[in-house]
Amino acid sequence: MFTGIVTDVGRIVDTKVTGDLRARIATRYDVGGIDIGASIACDGVCLTVVALGSDPQNWFDVEISAETVSKTNVGGWNPGKRVNLERALKVGDELGGHIVSGHVDGLAEVVGVRHEGGSVRVTFRAPEALARFIAPKGSVALNGTSLTVNEVAGAEFGVNLIPHTQEVTTWGEVAVGDRVNLEVDTMARYVARLREYD
Repeated sequence: MFTGIVTDVGRIVDTKVTGDLRARIATRYDVGGIDIGASIACDGVCLTVVALGSDPQNWFDVEISAETVSKTNVGGWNPGKRVNLERALKVGDELGGHIVSGHVDGLAEVVGVRHEGGSVRVTFRAPEALARFIAPKGSVALNGTSLTVNEVAGAEFGVNLIPHTQEVTTWGEVAVGDRVNLEVDTMARYVARLREYD
């Protein structure tokens, strides 16, 4: 489990297909404190660490199944791409965002970017099947970042990115046409499922 509070921005060093997709990600994390088998959310995708190293900089490797590649934006990871990182939640950690599983539901597309003072208003189009789980003042995880929904109109919804969020995540680079990993709020999913049986 994660919180959607990004704690590092990593960089894709290399990717290779070895049956599955294997990616090496450079990080500022102390790799001495990461175990093989640990879970790290990479742009919101919960991935398992399969190798670690510190030469020439700290890095970890993850293996990504074809199923995950097909449901996320991982297929577009090329060397140099920056990705939001979050270590798994530990008992007693502060829950600053919302409960995030790292299981991406689908891809949302950026359809609008508008600057408002120091903040940026971003409009996304969600897949039709996921739009019903997104509500004003609810939470979503986008590329692993816990964000509050401002407004909803059909399958489109907007969020506001404050300057701090733009600086400490990859959101300072957002552009129209970007496809981002979307995880809807777990509680919204369960409420919708319960309503089906009322």
